[in-house]
Amino acid sequence: MYRAFLPLYRAHRDWFYDWCAIGSIYGAPSDCIWGGGRVGAEDCDPHAALALIREYGISARLTFSNSLLREEHLADRRCNALCRMLETDNEPQNGVIVHSELLTDYLRRTYPRLYLVSSTTKVMTDFGQLTRELERNAFRYVVPDFRLNKAFDRLSTLPDPLKAKVEFLCNECCWYGCGDRKQCYEAVSRKILGESGSEHRCAAPNAGEGYRFSKAMENPGFIGIDDIVHTYLPMGFTQFKIEGRSLGSALILEFLLYYMTKPEHQLKVREEIYLSNALDLF
Repeated sequence: MYRAFLPLYRAHRDWFYDWCAIGSIYGAPSDCIWGGGRVGAEDCDPHAALALIREYGISARLTFSNSLLREEHLADRRCNALCRMLETDNEPQNGVIVHSELLTDYLRRTYPRLYLVSSTTKVMTDFGQLTRELERNAFRYVVPDFRLNKAFDRLSTLPDPLKAKVEFLCNECCWYGCGDRKQCYEAVSRKILGESGSEHRCAAPNAGEGYRFSKAMENPGFIGIDDIVHTYLPMGFTQFKIEGRSLGSALILEFLLYYMTKPEHQLKVREEIYLSNALDLF
């Protein structure tokens, strides 16, 4: 999908909002024990992915947000090889999204040319905790829990250097009242490590529907285009994250159309990528 989208983004920059740019593309192969994202099939060669991202001057980020790592996991050959690859290819600078303090310390010692991002999987819903995390020199960016997205009375008090480090998760679909978010992430981390444990069962209303963008838009923590332009940017916040790397490419494209593409050009992007007069949906 990105092989199709990025050439359009370069060749037809006028189709896209001039106030936004792609800062990074993130992910990790499914066989990485440092990973903390959803477990699924992976058919993308990391070298090819990095070459594509580098061609367009975009920073690559490894999602290594496993929260249950132990000392013996740090020697994993696969994950270390990927970090070496990203550190060697350091123009633009690449980074790692991380949860574990053990892994944070290891990466800072071993791969100092990679920047670090504090993961939303830490579920930082307390503003004091978020502020302390932002003050740490270890992290270039910090992704708070989406339930702090609209805490404007407290967000506005942050000094400008800390505002520049906040990376808001825009399109979270998780139930706003969920109290099991951290346990959900831990269950994923345990599964990636191949360890036994109880399967997490989401108790959110309509959880069986899975991710729906329309449902995310109704979430009290949702950040839309108008919010970015008229609220967050004037306040001094400039970093925004779109979730969904484990979703299908059709839905990811809808995210890119909504967040990056001017409405009058959205159909043109669809036509260039997949629409044709011979396409039948049913």
